[in-house]
Amino acid sequence: MNFPFAKEQDFLIPGPCGQLQAVMHQGDSDGHLAARGLLALICHPHPVHGGTMDNKVVTTLMRTYRDLGIHALRFNFRGVGNSEGSFDNAVGELDDLMAVVTWVKQHLPQAPLLLAGFSFGSYIAAQVSYRVDAVQHLTLVAPPIERYSYDRNGQFPCALAVIQGDKDERVIADGVYQWVSGLLSPAELLRYADAGHFFHGYLSQMKNDLTQLLLRQISSV
Repeated sequence: MNFPFAKEQDFLIPGPCGQLQAVMHQGDSDGHLAARGLLALICHPHPVHGGTMDNKVVTTLMRTYRDLGIHALRFNFRGVGNSEGSFDNAVGELDDLMAVVTWVKQHLPQAPLLLAGFSFGSYIAAQVSYRVDAVQHLTLVAPPIERYSYDRNGQFPCALAVIQGDKDERVIADGVYQWVSGLLSPAELLRYADAGHFFHGYLSQMKNDLTQLLLRQISSV
């Protein structure tokens, strides 16, 4: 697939209530999955609590995909950074991600999609996985399952990776582990015994572990 953008390029994407600020990153041509032409869309944590596309977990996800040869797009939800509009309690933010999907399909129509999100962003990514045909993979980091509904009857439409720290101060870790163990669809858990919500000190390990997980799960698709 011909990639029509620069190695790293800023965009303003038309959204439901104005422009959405985004950055596209070209996948490494030497990455193990470069031949697949995949594109990952990454959602940031809660806008009201300082979440942006520059969050370190978000950029770690981006680098993981990029180094594997997967193109990656991160963006700011409405009201964050240079994105227009204001926070809409996860309703408008779902529409924001769908607008990004629409834009991607116009510019890279052949690219199979992967979705990822951190904390609040994981809920948005999870819900959109049901709305978009043929999503290849879903990565959920520190999903606040006690506050949002994620699966549908224990299933997701694609392979799933869940990343969680035992010492998360914002998400009930044990609840996440019980939830993952009860899912009916294919899911892998990356668990870090001493990691908090933002995975300080664990981001490099997360990148390495997620790289190996993605190679296992995506190569089998």
